[in-house]
Amino acid sequence: MERIPDPFAWLGEEGQWRLFLLSLVLGIVIMVALNDQGRYLQTAEAPDGIVTFELIGSKAGADRILNSWGERGRVVAGLNLGLDYLFMLVYAAGLGLGAVIAGRSHARFSLVRAGFGRILAWASLLAGLLDAIENYALIRVLLGADGDFWPVLSRWCARPKFAIVGVVLAYVLSAPLITRLLARSR
Repeated sequence: MERIPDPFAWLGEEGQWRLFLLSLVLGIVIMVALNDQGRYLQTAEAPDGIVTFELIGSKAGADRILNSWGERGRVVAGLNLGLDYLFMLVYAAGLGLGAVIAGRSHARFSLVRAGFGRILAWASLLAGLLDAIENYALIRVLLGADGDFWPVLSRWCARPKFAIVGVVLAYVLSAPLITRLLARSR
């Protein structure tokens, strides 16, 4: 696991902390804006707003969602997807840096857990790429693309993206507790 490179090594440890904190603040600001926009996208057909649209997986389902949104909702969805491109850069970097920093905290106890942090940092970047492809597919649907290809592509990108984000968040958020427990057991 030691051979897995840190994708953010070029920043150095201090630079990683600075960019992590900046990503955290920007991520929260953008998330608030996305959630504010997203309330216009919650309908009976899309109870979870844009997330329902991301996961629908069929042209017929996407059309029902788009019809429930109306013209205003389509514009809001387009703005939401545009802002999400900025968010994906911020969260991919923030989660990746969080994983690297958390991995460093585990290094004195377990090289495997430390290496897992670097793997999750790369996975965070993959989540950002999957999100970009997913958004492109959704934009195609918003613009009236025919067939199931684009909604299916969106779902196939969204599912692993959400899974990666969940695993990385769990790793990063549990790191202080696990490090404390490991330090006490020694």
